[in-house]
Amino acid sequence: MAIEVSRREECAVITLNRPDALNALSFQLVRDIGTALDEVAASDARALLFIGAGDRAFCAGADIGELDGRDMTAQKRGAEAGQRIFARLDTFPIPSIAIINGYAFGGGMELAAACTFRLATENARMGLPEIKLGLVPGYGGTQRLPRLVGQARALELVMTGRAVGATEAERIGLVNRVIEGDPLEAGIAFAREFTGYSLPVLNLAREAVMRALDTPLGEGLKIEADLSTLSFQTEDSLEGMAAFLEKRKPAFRDA
Repeated sequence: MAIEVSRREECAVITLNRPDALNALSFQLVRDIGTALDEVAASDARALLFIGAGDRAFCAGADIGELDGRDMTAQKRGAEAGQRIFARLDTFPIPSIAIINGYAFGGGMELAAACTFRLATENARMGLPEIKLGLVPGYGGTQRLPRLVGQARALELVMTGRAVGATEAERIGLVNRVIEGDPLEAGIAFAREFTGYSLPVLNLAREAVMRALDTPLGEGLKIEADLSTLSFQTEDSLEGMAAFLEKRKPAFRDA
């Protein structure tokens, strides 16, 4: 199977399993990611981890052999399908983490950029090299990269096709952390930093931050006030404040 869905403690794990092809994104693999997201969304997992099989690549990008010879309609439909599946992560019911273990190029970088968080091993290399093929990224890279690293750096990376290593990626905000040791274990450890909190409130917080990117400050502050007020209406907020006053650990129930 090109996709494996497994469970590690409270985390669902989606493994891109084409190590001989550096886990390249075939059209079928992209569709399989959508199916895997359905399976995870229906589970009781509290975080979703993406990782590539083997130790060479998270995902080396598109399966170039499939791209050649397609007409304009097929090309556009393919881009829209990939965008639609990756965009599900923007509002997915649980936070997602891309564990970039090796190469993450093109569509692989775009998948990682769509996740809530990105972790990189020390040997990670990532970028959007489409310009070297006479192409423009089509799975959301030109839109998400500026939101992560700013317009100037995004333009540089897109228009030169330059790859960055883990240290630079962390410095410019492309990844949250550089990790050591077993990549999956490091991803699970990172997930534990938030999986004990209230999922509804985590989602409100994520929505507030993401909407800040697309709204003027005044409108964003109104959105924040609305979402903060909603968080106060949850049972988990009552439990959290009571636990603080009683000097104990809260027992959130996602309610």
